[in-house]
Amino acid sequence: DVSTASDLTPQERQVVALVRQGLANRDVAAQLFVSPRTVDFHLRNVFPKLGVTSRTELAALPLDL
Repeated sequence: DVSTASDLTPQERQVVALVRQGLANRDVAAQLFVSPRTVDFHLRNVFPKLGVTSRTELAALPLDL
């Protein structure tokens, strides 16, 4: 069961938007004032929600975030 971007939490949407811009976890963390482990946590939740298994697949999704 694949979710849509609207099913993501606000924090997950922020992380996804920055990752899709090509930022590394540490850079996403710095911009959002959280730890890199928090970014990793959000991505581990986002991947199954959106049916992807990598950052590359995430970036290729036609999402309007």
